[in-house]
Amino acid sequence: MAEDLFSQAASDALDAVAPLAARMRPTSLDDVVGQDHLLGPGSPLRQLVAGGAATSVLMWGPPGTGKTTLARLLAAGRRFVELSAVTAGVKDVRAAIDEAKDRLGMGGERTVLFVDEVHRFTKSQQDALLPGVESGLVTFVGATTENPFFSVISPLLSRSLMLTLRPLDDDAIRLLVDRALRDDRGLAGGRELSGEAREHIVAMSAGDARRALTALEAGAGAAEALGKSVIELDVLEQAVNRAAVRYDRQGDQHYDVISAFIKSLRGSAVDAALHYLARMIEAGEDPRFIARRLVIFASEDVGLADPTALGVAVAAAHALELVGLPEAKLNLAQATIHLSLAPKSNAVITAIGAATADVQSGPVGTVPAGLRDAHYPGAKRLHHGEGYRYPHDFPGGVVEQQYLPDELADREYYRPSGHGAERAAAERLAALRRIVRGTDSGRPEPRDDRDDGGVER
Repeated sequence: MAEDLFSQAASDALDAVAPLAARMRPTSLDDVVGQDHLLGPGSPLRQLVAGGAATSVLMWGPPGTGKTTLARLLAAGRRFVELSAVTAGVKDVRAAIDEAKDRLGMGGERTVLFVDEVHRFTKSQQDALLPGVESGLVTFVGATTENPFFSVISPLLSRSLMLTLRPLDDDAIRLLVDRALRDDRGLAGGRELSGEAREHIVAMSAGDARRALTALEAGAGAAEALGKSVIELDVLEQAVNRAAVRYDRQGDQHYDVISAFIKSLRGSAVDAALHYLARMIEAGEDPRFIARRLVIFASEDVGLADPTALGVAVAAAHALELVGLPEAKLNLAQATIHLSLAPKSNAVITAIGAATADVQSGPVGTVPAGLRDAHYPGAKRLHHGEGYRYPHDFPGGVVEQQYLPDELADREYYRPSGHGAERAAAERLAALRRIVRGTDSGRPEPRDDRDDGGVER
């Protein structure tokens, strides 16, 4: 009895000095903000919490989205053991499993083993979890900010239910902040928050609840030190050492800044492009929006002047999905620098624009007979495929042949800029057009017929 009282007193003392984000941790699923896709009636997560099932769980999502909170809720009625993959090793994992075995054998107490940042475990460390998971000695709950399909071993993946958590939206962050201001576990009504300060917290949190509550706590401490009952924007800025970015993600600033970003990229003004990138990130702009614009820019404004540009932009977008912010800021910056320095060409968008205009204005003409599908029964009677000249039978893999409909036979949609790699592309294109359109003085002769392996010619 005395031991229990001591443990409770120690727990109360720890709660009193715990950070605001820890004190405001939800105690039931109904208190969880966000993750509506996981918390609906009858959802697997609710069933696991209600039923105390022994199903192992992997939670994947950005920081501050509730992974640890949900892990604790999953452990309701059971012993909760937390390991951090940053500091724990195989010895710690085995010790936790051995202790879980002893407790289960002596008193029937079941254990939930929570491993935070499980992606940091090596393969051998993850292997050490398997005996306890397979035997049911522990219910494994892992949390990761990285794609588990790349960072977690297959045997562990196959034995776990995957839950994907999403960044909290602005309304969810506002609700959390307002709750912390009023709740007895939080500021208990001792401080008010100005509207500007609230929106600054929302913006810089970027969907991270922990970051939002940490900023609120810092602002409250600064206001108390200054003897102020209201946390104003200037007090909050001073507390978090981060100036508010004047940026409305739903207003003119959203469009003005992204416009300036794109125009700086197009103008090869790398420093300006980086400034606007940082401005958007610091304002809490959706990083996926930035990544999408980089991918579009790579084809629209660089194109084949630098054939690697699109790959770099797409890789940055994939990296963002894989690691999330803040680390993905580096990937977005790398793509921004690459696209700024790349030679520019709008030949791709001009080409597809011209082709689309012809298609929309019509008539588009009929497909030349030699290019039509000749594989189905009856195609031969319709003369489909007749006269088609198989390019691989000719020197250089190219031969004179009409590919466009008669009405568009002389159209030239793609016009290389001559910048960067498009200079070589322009020379090759000119040579190809001369051969294909029959304006070249030398006409290549076909090679001997041979088995085409089933390829339509």
